[in-house]
Amino acid sequence: MALAEVRSLRAPRQLRTPLEQEDYEQELVDQYALAMAGAGITDKHVSDHRSAVFEFARFVGRPVWTVTAEDADRFLGYLRKDRAQAKTTVQNKAWKLAQFFDFLITRYQGDLHALTGHVVTQPIDEFNRPAKATQGSPRIPPSQDEIDLLFSAWRLALPEARKYLPAARDYLAASLWRRAGLRITETVMLDIRDWRPDLGELGKLNIRFGKGSRGRGPKTRLIPAIDSVNALITWWLTDVRHQFGDDYDDPDAPLLPSERRDRHTGHCLRAGDDALRTGLAGAVERWLPAWNGRLSPHGLRHFCASSLYARGVDLKAIQDLLGHSWLSTTTGYIHVHDDHIEHAWTTANDRVTARLGTGKERSDALESADESR
Repeated sequence: MALAEVRSLRAPRQLRTPLEQEDYEQELVDQYALAMAGAGITDKHVSDHRSAVFEFARFVGRPVWTVTAEDADRFLGYLRKDRAQAKTTVQNKAWKLAQFFDFLITRYQGDLHALTGHVVTQPIDEFNRPAKATQGSPRIPPSQDEIDLLFSAWRLALPEARKYLPAARDYLAASLWRRAGLRITETVMLDIRDWRPDLGELGKLNIRFGKGSRGRGPKTRLIPAIDSVNALITWWLTDVRHQFGDDYDDPDAPLLPSERRDRHTGHCLRAGDDALRTGLAGAVERWLPAWNGRLSPHGLRHFCASSLYARGVDLKAIQDLLGHSWLSTTTGYIHVHDDHIEHAWTTANDRVTARLGTGKERSDALESADESR
């Protein structure tokens, strides 16, 4: 059996024809894909990066090691004006290109210069790099009073619901978004075994399908069942879950099941995110109509972060609860009242005054003790 020839990218060669240049460019992109796979990035994320690089290369019509910032200017303008692509789409493509050229510069700049005579530069610079695109208006959540009104009315109406089981399930899901800041996918993928009442003072939820950064797949975390989450899950598992089917004692069964059954096993299927969204939307339309069509599961996640911060929970704790990689992401979830700065200033001054007063009283006591001696 003959062995295929394996050649390193750094092996001596000459690029005499356009076909040889194209093959070499393909090898560079393949090496980039291998590096991302080595970092544990998902196949879909790798494929998206490759597509962005090849789209840019086709637009420029020259090898990637020859492109300039002006080429990137034209490409990003083309995406916005001619293709009418969304801000987030253009932003993501620019970031993918910037990462690819960082890879070329770090690993192959010297080899490319020796081989082609070109010095690779970063075409996505501080002038054309898109700022983080906004998703329309900020997801400012309802007030505490509005959320209390919604969930109080929803809870009282459960016994009279036309279909009690899915209504109770949707209420539990929304309560997890409101109180623990779970993402909807994290909620859907919970199994019964993910509730760990034996951990910590309140019990903990094992989030196995958290959102990983840069396409690195699910990121797990354990979160404490704060803000009455432990009582809600105890109610669910004690009074409701067994009514869905006999799999209530199966640790691998979904915590939030569907009424539909698997035709092979007869066990409950997992509730879908559309069903949970619909449940929240129906409750909002009925009991909080001013927010009809505006309050989403992610909006309740913002409410959770904001309400915890308003109650004095520090940002690092909120970051860990929400599963954010960066504290700057968490700060974007915090929405405070107009008088927040004034209130914080008054509170800080009260603390300073208390410390100074305590110090003065201590000093007076010491002076009195000295005089008595």
